[in-house]
Amino acid sequence: MMNNADAEGIRLQKVLSQAGIASRRAAEDLIARGKVKVNGEPARLGQRVDPASDVIHVSGKRVITDIETVYYALNKPRGVVSTMDDEEGRPSLAEFAKGIDQRVFHVGRLDTDSEGLLLLTNDGELANRIMHPSHGLPKTYRAQVAGVLDKPTWRRLLAGIELEDGPAKADKLKIIDEHAQQSLIEITIHEGRKHIVRRLMDEAGHRVSRLVRTEIGPVKLRNLKPGTLRRLTPDEIGELYREVGL
Repeated sequence: MMNNADAEGIRLQKVLSQAGIASRRAAEDLIARGKVKVNGEPARLGQRVDPASDVIHVSGKRVITDIETVYYALNKPRGVVSTMDDEEGRPSLAEFAKGIDQRVFHVGRLDTDSEGLLLLTNDGELANRIMHPSHGLPKTYRAQVAGVLDKPTWRRLLAGIELEDGPAKADKLKIIDEHAQQSLIEITIHEGRKHIVRRLMDEAGHRVSRLVRTEIGPVKLRNLKPGTLRRLTPDEIGELYREVGL
């Protein structure tokens, strides 16, 4: 971290500009209005910082200024194993990370038969917080299931269903479409036990035929095509940090 003399480092407004938070002029205004903190203390105009070690918050959100730290969203296709190196030679995440200069790892996993949002990063602290059960980061899925959910089943899913390794429940449920004894539902759940959505729906009597994760906390899949990446925005990164208490 920078010493009190600020003898070295980069001017804070330049760091904020390079991080995509605001232009230098707008960054100066944020500093002047007391919206910026460095290592928990109000920032000063002209202050110099070390982007690799100083902790910066703008309007209460963490700003990542280390250019070597990267954050990506991946739309994992069906049939891809959630590992960077599969011993059986199956398609893995490594082929989608080829265009990333830094060595990244995946945050959590998706079943081989499941699709959708995965996070790739080299930020170990954030990744550990996201995966730790104590933070309960909500994850939203779209699931194609057999049958039409009746009201008693709806209530069971929201109240909690006992599985072999303990109870599980949906935090939110929404019907997207129903036809020909098939339902497309949106389900939000805050935990990450293996196959948890599939097991929960199986126990409720509605087997899942397709499962797509669309959201992890504040990060949304949006219109990202299968097999493609996008960088997370500074706002998404800041919201992830906020939700896991960093």
